[in-house]
Amino acid sequence: MSTPNRARRSCLAVPGSSQKFIDKARTLPADQVFLDLEDACAPLAKADARKTIVAALNEGGWGDRIRVVRINDWTTEWTYRDVTEVVEGAGANLDAIMLPKVQTPEQVVALDLLLTQIEKTMGYEVGRIGIEAQIENALGLTNVNAIATASPRVETIIFGPADFMASINMRSLVVGEQPPGYDVGDAYHHILMSILMAARAHDKQAIDGPYLQIKDVDGFRRVAGRSAALGFDGKWVLHPGQIDAANETFSPAQSDYDHAENILDAYEYYTSAAGGARGAAMLGDEMIDEASRKMALVIASKGRAAGMQRTDRWTPPAE
Repeated sequence: MSTPNRARRSCLAVPGSSQKFIDKARTLPADQVFLDLEDACAPLAKADARKTIVAALNEGGWGDRIRVVRINDWTTEWTYRDVTEVVEGAGANLDAIMLPKVQTPEQVVALDLLLTQIEKTMGYEVGRIGIEAQIENALGLTNVNAIATASPRVETIIFGPADFMASINMRSLVVGEQPPGYDVGDAYHHILMSILMAARAHDKQAIDGPYLQIKDVDGFRRVAGRSAALGFDGKWVLHPGQIDAANETFSPAQSDYDHAENILDAYEYYTSAAGGARGAAMLGDEMIDEASRKMALVIASKGRAAGMQRTDRWTPPAE
């Protein structure tokens, strides 16, 4: 089945109708690239864009990047052909389908069934292609737990801020920024936490949506830092200038990564027979126990997924 724990610190949006941008995306250090058939692709360009995307996926050159295609949502006339043409044509070179504007679990089930039919017809491994579910309105948020469990293929739950802001009549035209008059706290906190809780409860990744002021990298870092602090796994990037900021923001600091790995090593030693089979022990001036191990595993896992290397290593005390 699909594998949800791949690094998605930076998820690069690329118009599926632009060969120039697709070629550029192959050279950029984003963890994930999604070729877009939805908002970034004009209605008259969608049919040709499917062919461009199939060719781009089959040509390769994507390295370790997660390869995703965002299709149009089920309320449009394009969804069926998006899925059948792209998956039949390039399913062997595709990691996941992103479904926008998910409102009910049945919409995820419908995509799962269609993918399964195509996989069986084409001889692909059934269930390998994942689903990324994008929450973009109030109904989708109220159903987010059911959406997260609608299919084993679901790998990520994504916040889509622009459409969501419109759906709840939020008084702002700057996507990702606080609405005028909301001067205390974070207007998006409930939305982000609801998505995060659904994701964590069901072993999915939580991805924050885009920051549209693409030249304001400091603003991107500030907004990304909020969702990263909550525990989100990554964020959309719309411009190459945002990629390094996303990768840095959603990776542990080197010192935190080293410390987490050292906690894991020390705890494994001290709970073993050789270390005295202790449930709690001291690591320097810090007491560590099972709760410490769980917290350290979160940081260490993020660092490992990001390809980080240790610069400091704990060793057991000499006997």
